[in-house]
Amino acid sequence: QVQLVESGGGLVQAGGSLRVSCAASARTFSSSRRMGWFRQAPGLEREFVAAIDWSGGMTVYADSVKGRFTISRDNAKNTVNLQMDSLKPEDTATYYCASSSTHIGQYEYWGQGTQVTVSS
Repeated sequence: QVQLVESGGGLVQAGGSLRVSCAASARTFSSSRRMGWFRQAPGLEREFVAAIDWSGGMTVYADSVKGRFTISRDNAKNTVNLQMDSLKPEDTATYYCASSSTHIGQYEYWGQGTQVTVSS
């Protein structure tokens, strides 16, 4: 089965930093052409945060996080990471990682999410 597991969430003060990670099975990670991070705050719809291609050579970010968040892949550990700096209270959400077998298609696999709370 496909398994994506997020970790690293927690409580941080505004202006602080946090790194969330997503671990996948070796098979799932090696076959992934694109991985992304999404987030969902209570009462709101899920929104795109960042994505990275299979080689790590191309990344894209939502305007709201550009300059503050950095997405990366660690192929040796079968993980994708999201480094979050200069956190704001509006970043509070459940963060999900997802995997796609294509460069532009839908994300087929999703993790269960990890909670990030930023206090003011």
